[in-house]
Amino acid sequence: MSLHPPFREAAEAWISEDPDPKTARELTELIERADRGDGAAQRELHERFDGQLEFGTAGLRGLLGAGPQRMNRVLVRKVTAGLAAYLNAHAPDAARRGVVIGHDARHNSRVFAEDTARVLAGAGLRVHLAHRPWPTPTTAWAVTALGACAGVMVTASHNPPAYNGYKVYWGNGAQIIPPHDAGIAAEIARVEKLGRSDALPMPELADARRRGLVVDLDEALHDRYIADVVALRAQPQLAVNDLVIAYTPLHGVGAASVEPALARAGFQHVHVEPSQREPDPDFPTVAFPNPEEKGAMDRVLALAARVRADLVLANDPDADRLCVAVPDAASYRVLTGDQVGALLADYLLTVGPHDQRMVATTVVSSQLLSYLAKQAGADYRETLTGFKWIGNAAMDYERDHGGRFVIGYEEALGYSVGPLVRDKDGVSACVVFGELACWNRARGKTVLDHLDDIYRRVGLFVTEQVSLTKPGSQGLAEIRAAMARFRAEPPPAIGAHAIESITDLNRGEGGLPRSDVLVFRLAGGRRVIMRPSGTEPKLKSYYEVRVAVAADESIAAARTRGQAELAALRDAHQAMI
Repeated sequence: MSLHPPFREAAEAWISEDPDPKTARELTELIERADRGDGAAQRELHERFDGQLEFGTAGLRGLLGAGPQRMNRVLVRKVTAGLAAYLNAHAPDAARRGVVIGHDARHNSRVFAEDTARVLAGAGLRVHLAHRPWPTPTTAWAVTALGACAGVMVTASHNPPAYNGYKVYWGNGAQIIPPHDAGIAAEIARVEKLGRSDALPMPELADARRRGLVVDLDEALHDRYIADVVALRAQPQLAVNDLVIAYTPLHGVGAASVEPALARAGFQHVHVEPSQREPDPDFPTVAFPNPEEKGAMDRVLALAARVRADLVLANDPDADRLCVAVPDAASYRVLTGDQVGALLADYLLTVGPHDQRMVATTVVSSQLLSYLAKQAGADYRETLTGFKWIGNAAMDYERDHGGRFVIGYEEALGYSVGPLVRDKDGVSACVVFGELACWNRARGKTVLDHLDDIYRRVGLFVTEQVSLTKPGSQGLAEIRAAMARFRAEPPPAIGAHAIESITDLNRGEGGLPRSDVLVFRLAGGRRVIMRPSGTEPKLKSYYEVRVAVAADESIAAARTRGQAELAALRDAHQAMI
């Protein structure tokens, strides 16, 4: 493969404006290797400069490194300049209200946050800058708590150490949706055409602070967030002090928020996995810092066994997700996101006021929540994948119906209790799930008893997600080709089950905004969903079957039937991809 000249010129131009000596040096060495005929280096340059990172379901996210297809200081500055231009043109009173900037503890997160602050200050926008790394939900909360016009959170959430990201919130505290996402992207494109990032007005932080353009936030604001989280408890009178909890933040930023939140809520026996308590951007004890991944929970589960924990909680590195495990015979069972979401919803719908209320989830989550909502007489909403859609659906419901938003969740371990945070919040979910465990104990049940009760009432839903990772531009092309093939020539059946209907959200079907999602509904209430990830190079497939539990049948027997059906459905579909 020969090096395309424009990519080499683009790489040299990038080096000349790169403020980061590390990425400039990295790119210089890559050019030198490419010039010597190194095919891998030539392909790498092509990969880095063919296009630019785009906003997905969670904003901007990518590998750290030089080039427009990587996360780096040049890109952060240009993206921020586009954001600033859009805010000045479209957000009411933007300069005075300002922008909240938070960041996690990943490589370059503080640097990116400070560059963001300088560019916004240079555009005349006031900045509320986090004083230390903190959870993503704290930033979403702070946008509305401070009355800001927008927020930026520098994080790559649960991605590997080599990643970072840039998430944008609107003034309502929810992630950006149309038309704001497209409007910001258009402004970013204009910045690109204007040229160099080092020509942007960027006052030094000390000067911006003196002029009142950058205001450093402090622990007092974080304490307000923790107090608001604790106030979400549905039954504050419930005794929780004897519950034994094992917790891990997986080397992320969660401990400094979860520990005080649990303590203030009355939980006195919280054991934190010491090897994973402190933030570490290299995540040294886990292969992948996502509690869903195999092995990520091993250490906290071992801790739980030693302290005989009644409940195991784990956040991802930016603490917007929560994974839960509970005692099951002589070990612990890790619950799925659908199970945790259903348990939280059933608990809050049961013990809370029976007023006009709504619960929400995404199209790829289990259908179980819709059955629970119907049984409880609550309204139900289904959205596209991504918590920005749940947050906005909640606000639309509150505005249009005057009702109360109870909870929203997505199967990827994201939960939002009430209207406090318009994004997923793993901190508040820790507190409320702890309360749920104590409520069950007070009525002589375990969390698993509660889950089985749900299954007997509305049916046992068995789900599984399979992700095919396809890195690079070739991988993305393969993902697009697979989606196009299933659209052009949909199979009449998957395995032994006929397809009864196909909903293509890319064509505006299903009453949702257009999105690259295919929904196959099969005979017997089975469902298969396909979609490319908005943040990772993956093709995701979601499988679900519903099994009615007979009065004289054990849940274990019903689950065995359901898992066998699910495995056959999954294998038949995967063979078609």
